[in-house]
Amino acid sequence: MISLSGLNPEQRSAAETVEGPVLILAGAGSGKTRTITYRIAHMVSNLGIKGKSILGVSFTNKAAREMRERVITLLGKSQSRGLTLTTFHSLGVKILKKEIDKLGYHLNFSIYDTSDQLGIVREALKLYHADKKFDHKRILSTIGFLKNRGIGSEDYIASLHFNEDEPYDLAAEFVYRYYQDKLRFYNAIDFDDILFLVVQLFRENPDIAEKYSERFQYIMIDEYQDTNGLQLQLISGLTSKHDNLCVVGDDDQSIYAFRGADITNILEFEKMFPGAKVIKLEQNYRSVSPILSLANHVIKENKNRRAKTLWSTKESNVKPYLWAMGDTDHESQVVADEIAKFQSKGGHLGDIAILYRSNTQAQPIEDELRLAQIPYTVLGGQKFYEKKEIKDLIAYFSVILNPHDQMSLRRILNVPHRGIGNATLEKFLLKSEQDQVSLFEAMEKSPEIAGARSENIHKFVGLIRRYQDQFKKYPLAEASSQLIEEISFLKFIDKQYDNVKQADRRKNDIMMFLESAGRFTKFHGDQATLKNFVEKLLLQDAQDNDLDEEDDDVRKNEVTMMTLHSSKGLEFDIVYLIGMEEEILPHKRTIVDGEDISEERRLAYVGVTRAREKLFMTYCKERKIYGRKVPRHPSRFITELNSLFIEQDRTTFGHMTEEEKEDHIKSTFAGLADLLGDD
Repeated sequence: MISLSGLNPEQRSAAETVEGPVLILAGAGSGKTRTITYRIAHMVSNLGIKGKSILGVSFTNKAAREMRERVITLLGKSQSRGLTLTTFHSLGVKILKKEIDKLGYHLNFSIYDTSDQLGIVREALKLYHADKKFDHKRILSTIGFLKNRGIGSEDYIASLHFNEDEPYDLAAEFVYRYYQDKLRFYNAIDFDDILFLVVQLFRENPDIAEKYSERFQYIMIDEYQDTNGLQLQLISGLTSKHDNLCVVGDDDQSIYAFRGADITNILEFEKMFPGAKVIKLEQNYRSVSPILSLANHVIKENKNRRAKTLWSTKESNVKPYLWAMGDTDHESQVVADEIAKFQSKGGHLGDIAILYRSNTQAQPIEDELRLAQIPYTVLGGQKFYEKKEIKDLIAYFSVILNPHDQMSLRRILNVPHRGIGNATLEKFLLKSEQDQVSLFEAMEKSPEIAGARSENIHKFVGLIRRYQDQFKKYPLAEASSQLIEEISFLKFIDKQYDNVKQADRRKNDIMMFLESAGRFTKFHGDQATLKNFVEKLLLQDAQDNDLDEEDDDVRKNEVTMMTLHSSKGLEFDIVYLIGMEEEILPHKRTIVDGEDISEERRLAYVGVTRAREKLFMTYCKERKIYGRKVPRHPSRFITELNSLFIEQDRTTFGHMTEEEKEDHIKSTFAGLADLLGDD
């Protein structure tokens, strides 16, 4: 039996309410993951509900993994078997792997990444005679935007999003049709297709939706405030045979409208699912009371929200600081100096985060941290699986799985070099078009059209066919290692880079890739197939920084820098929230376009609630923008504050004496005192 005595009254109510629709309004730091995992454990252990009938869905692989690990800790491995704790897109892929043939695809489809997608967009724009005229990424973004709103290529013209007087819309309409035709021909889908196609599948085949609804009798959705229209339709299909839906979220942390998130999904939950029980989790276990007082004061100005007030038993006499800075350089040096002092006293840099609205704010801070020799990391750098050599290997795997995958085939045809250039490729592309077969089929059936290169074509085709068997016979890492050795991939890397260290780093990446394949086998056993491994790589999301299944909770001794959007779900002892200015937070675009600033306020709220113990906010009196000094004004979000909530310091360090402040400005910022003034 699982004891719920460790939960607070609201958490316990949420864990015990199992039947019917439930909305858990979980404020920042209120222990929502603990509540969800205890709810699942209670259902399985105390109520005897079978694990296979429970579905838990989150947005990121990291969140799903954390949920899974916590449930296993509570229930043990044997009782946890059968539970489905996954992400929306991983769930979508599992469904499509069994059902996509109902939509005219083959079951061994490929999932294209951004580079593959852009390759098709580029082809389409060439046919449109406008390859250089339109931004490829903007066109691709439009296609993704439409798919996330359930608008297919054939429906675009009739939608409210199409403007026949807008050249980009006309180009996007042509490209979208070509793009979808090519994907289907290659038996491929893109990331945005995953949910789009599942919703189409459920709509056209209600019996399939009912089948999965009967399979998953109890459904839980995390971060419900971030769901979009497609995800709501998916949820509706999954609950077509019952109403046992529990959603967890916080409308005050809805900050992804640019990705299509629809806050009305959580604000109007009771309308969509009548009879829903609403439970508020307001006790915060993360932050000290002064930080929560500030957060409550900031967010209460939003009118269209569900009222809730965070509170904590963690008292502190240290209020959040607000620092007025002279300019960008002043801001950067003050923050770096403060962090250096913290480090000199033995402080752990991993406890510190620097948050900002836009990546353009990062460089001056980075420069100062480097000068001060303070280690730091910028969250959101190049992901492991996006590196060229790793993408090359994934392309090999994709072709082995699906020889019709033309984009991956073209990527690896001459990698490593095997004497198959563009002239030879064009011959086979023409043959493919004439015979209406895939590029691989054209190469396999007619290698002779390559002339002197025909033997190279024959060897390449043989390699792919042979490794279709090898990956069935041998463990994932072993077959991968055999492939790497057979194509002399490491020697190829040596030839590609003049710099030995750079080549060694790239080869080390390959070794790490093989290690990840070994870990994948260890964690997934018989399910560690090549197909499942490739799908896992391609479904890595923005918050998953590497290939490792194991979650490392130990923070390195370095400062973390990131945007406010990237910070959601994280927490740090000390947070520097820089650039609290009009036209930064709230963003200039929101102000100029006359848009509702509610989401910008929610971004500020998210930033504030990342801090556990100390929060430092800054604004500049002038900031260098595109090389020009521009006067700045404090954000409306902080001009609303008063001394009850913040310690407003007009120079630099809130803990300095007046004499120390004056000496610091004179010695470090010569001539800046006049700019700062007395206000």
